[in-house]
Amino acid sequence: MREIVDFEDIRSFRDDEYRQKAAELLKEPYFKTVITTVMPEIDFTLFGQKMMSLNSINEFQSEIIVPFLDKLIAQTTSSLEEQGIHVIEKDHNYLFISNHRDIVLDASFLGIILYKNGYDTCEIAIGDNLLAYQWISDLVRINKSFIVKRGVGIKQALEAAKQLSAYIHHTIHEKKQSVWIAQREGRAKDSNDRTQDALIKMLTLSSNDTLLNAIRQLNIAPVAISYEYDPCDSLKAYELLQKSKNPEFKKSEKDDLISMQTGIMGYKGIVNYHFTPCINEEIEHINTEMDKASILQSVSQIIDRHIHRHYRIYEVNYIAYDMLHNTDRFANEYDSLKKEKFLQYLQGQIGKLGELSADDYKFVFEKMLLMYSNPLKNKLATEE
Repeated sequence: MREIVDFEDIRSFRDDEYRQKAAELLKEPYFKTVITTVMPEIDFTLFGQKMMSLNSINEFQSEIIVPFLDKLIAQTTSSLEEQGIHVIEKDHNYLFISNHRDIVLDASFLGIILYKNGYDTCEIAIGDNLLAYQWISDLVRINKSFIVKRGVGIKQALEAAKQLSAYIHHTIHEKKQSVWIAQREGRAKDSNDRTQDALIKMLTLSSNDTLLNAIRQLNIAPVAISYEYDPCDSLKAYELLQKSKNPEFKKSEKDDLISMQTGIMGYKGIVNYHFTPCINEEIEHINTEMDKASILQSVSQIIDRHIHRHYRIYEVNYIAYDMLHNTDRFANEYDSLKKEKFLQYLQGQIGKLGELSADDYKFVFEKMLLMYSNPLKNKLATEE
């Protein structure tokens, strides 16, 4: 039996809270600015009336969020693809764990893929570092998001992790809702995606069962996310540059907001989501005689293999790999014109950062090549 845990400060909002939160959002000037910036043709008064005519979270998603994402997908991608969704059973609830490319859209695109294929949308884990203003917190919580506390002291961190673990189990088993969480805290800046063992450990903290049983109860289903182009590629590389100069470097709230806006509105090319089966059968083969750390690592490696094996590999990944390693190993996957076009793309992205020294330019350029080549490198490793 699980102990009763208070989720009030992190949970997603209920249907009976929707209208109050919607009314508060519509009074927020920044919310109006965001909506009219993203959708300049919209009549905000009519938009507000539409929001207030709805009565549930599901209605909000289907009437407001889905049309917005449809438009965004048309404007900023070549296509949004899904593969393997047939392995997800509609009468089961899962913990979807994916690699992390975009602050906002990873979970948003997952949600619309589920919706368009007749599945219920899932609840979404979002770090409180991204919730710079109360209205942002309210907006995501009426969109089936719950809060991951990051800005807490060491003493509070364990209690926050236990609360988060309990909420995820509660959502899957009591609320009968699937959940999405990224495989690690923050995005992998070089796209070398690895599941953090600490994440798997957190998921077990609220259970009194054995370690592997606690993990099996979550029905973990890895999802591989592949962006042809990452709008935040140069921003991520620049952050790596800053950390190379100062290991204590931390992004500001303003930097996070810029990344959010850039990721949402920037061009992504083809975006692919590959759903993979629940890993419970594979967990059965983990040696229970191993120590706890080794068991957690084994679970992380299973998730990573699923994600790496199911990346969608694009021409830019082959080009970046050959350029980074000064080889022509994959030259048959692209032509000289495509290579030149990709080179111009990289130069244009770096140009958005402003003036850089020759050394800094070289560092950022190589990190961007690494970013685009790592998915191919990791996929090759699973095949070999």
